[in-house]
Amino acid sequence: MLSRHKSSGTVILLSGSVILFLTLGLRASYGLFIAPLSEGLGWGRDVLTLSLAIQNLVWGVTQPVSSMIAERYGAGRVLFVALTLHAVGLFAGAWGFTPSLSHLGTGFLVGTGLGGASFSVILAVIGRSVADDKRSLALGIATAAASLGQFLIVPVGAFLIERHGWQNALVLLGLLVLAAAPLSIALRGTSEQPSAQPEKMGATLRRAAQHSGFLLLSAGFFICGFQFAFITVHLPSSAIDAGMSPQVGAWTLALAGLANIFGAYLFGVLGTHHRIKYLLSGIYLARSLLIFIFIISPPTVEGFLIFGFVIGILLLSTVPLTASLIAQIFGPRYMGTLYSFVFLAHQLGGFIGVWLGGVLYETTGSYDLIWWICIDLGLLAVALHWPIADQPLAAQQNTRPAR
Repeated sequence: MLSRHKSSGTVILLSGSVILFLTLGLRASYGLFIAPLSEGLGWGRDVLTLSLAIQNLVWGVTQPVSSMIAERYGAGRVLFVALTLHAVGLFAGAWGFTPSLSHLGTGFLVGTGLGGASFSVILAVIGRSVADDKRSLALGIATAAASLGQFLIVPVGAFLIERHGWQNALVLLGLLVLAAAPLSIALRGTSEQPSAQPEKMGATLRRAAQHSGFLLLSAGFFICGFQFAFITVHLPSSAIDAGMSPQVGAWTLALAGLANIFGAYLFGVLGTHHRIKYLLSGIYLARSLLIFIFIISPPTVEGFLIFGFVIGILLLSTVPLTASLIAQIFGPRYMGTLYSFVFLAHQLGGFIGVWLGGVLYETTGSYDLIWWICIDLGLLAVALHWPIADQPLAAQQNTRPAR
């Protein structure tokens, strides 16, 4: 049993998982639009990648605000507004025939929608609805649902682009987001926050800002966002550059989404039995080794598909572990707000990864340099997570020598 209250916990987990399935699945499909949109409008790849970089940055900046509102007034309202903005952003992107309109729709509006209807808000509600010893597992299940969305929705996006063109595909995907808005009702009133004192949240944030583990987690998640955003946005274009069909890039991302399901669930389970910080270090080391093998190997269809599947095991597996480690150290009460600030670092990394990938491609004519940067950053992340003080904050304070 995952829930302390069987019916409410089950409904929260299922509803939150479906929303993550749609929003994160759609987010993973945006890389498919780079080549056709750029060719159709005569833009360089750096234009749309800047929109996607803005999206990552706005996603990160709006998450803390969304999380604090959700923890004070309930997640339902936040989710409903966020899903609506996400859909409007997709509609605007469909008609964004100028770079400015693309940055507004695909960038700002979709980013704002993702900030209110993705991991920080939803995982926090789920994390508070389950027992402590089941939290990592429940968060792994929800993260796996987001991965399932990538596996199923990315091929749908590719099919819509091929059949109906990129413009109509964005409109249809926007309608799909709107269809998820009613699910926000299931997560209303689950914040347990109206009676809390605002100073308590502020005190928790101050303690986190002074905690070395929180800062190391944020730095590590910056690297995670850099790698994740670059790979999911630019990998389809890498396949096209290698002379392959656009479907190869789509299926590579789809396989990554399929593998994410297993990775998120597997590491969610492992997080209940092993030190989370060591699992995180292992994930980043494996990423660097895999990317190294990928870039020194001749480009083949099989190589792209294998890379997509294996990297998929490692991409979203950091999410349930990072969220669980925050709750483990600081408690679950303000988990959403604390996670949202760590995720802001993730999205800052994503902003740089997406944007720098486009800039370096236009400058050098290839993605080689950015792949090597991903390898070096992964090794840095290994070193960042290893020394994290992961005991509950109260226990850390009790072990300090008396003055």
